Formats: sequence, structure tokens, C-alpha cells
Amino acid sequence: MAENSSSGGNAGLAFIVGGLVVVVAILAWFLLGRGGAPETKNVDVDVKLPEVSAPAVPGGN
Repeated sequence: MAENSSSGGNAGLAFIVGGLVVVVAILAWFLLGRGGAPETKNVDVDVKLPEVSAPAVPGGN
């Protein structure tokens, strides 16, 4: 009787091909999905707080 032992090799090959598909999908998402180069944005933040003075110390001479 002949035994078929090639199914283990096919499972390993399928695992490798699946991993390559995942890597290619991640690379495509970074390169194509995000538009390639990042957008330049002009962010101007101006924070003006009111002047705060410390309260007077009671009983001070």
C-alpha cells in the first residue's frame, strides 16, 4: 500500500503563502491607502491666559 504524505508539505506552503499575502496587504495599506506622502498642515496655536495674582496672605505684617 502506498501512503500519501504530501499533505504536510502543502499545509506548510499554504502557511507561507498566507503570510506573504498578509505582508503585501500591509505594505499596500501603508503605501496606497494613506496616500503615499503625508499632508503638510499649518497649525498655529496661540494661547493667551489672563494674568493671575496670588491672594494676600492673612495676618501678614
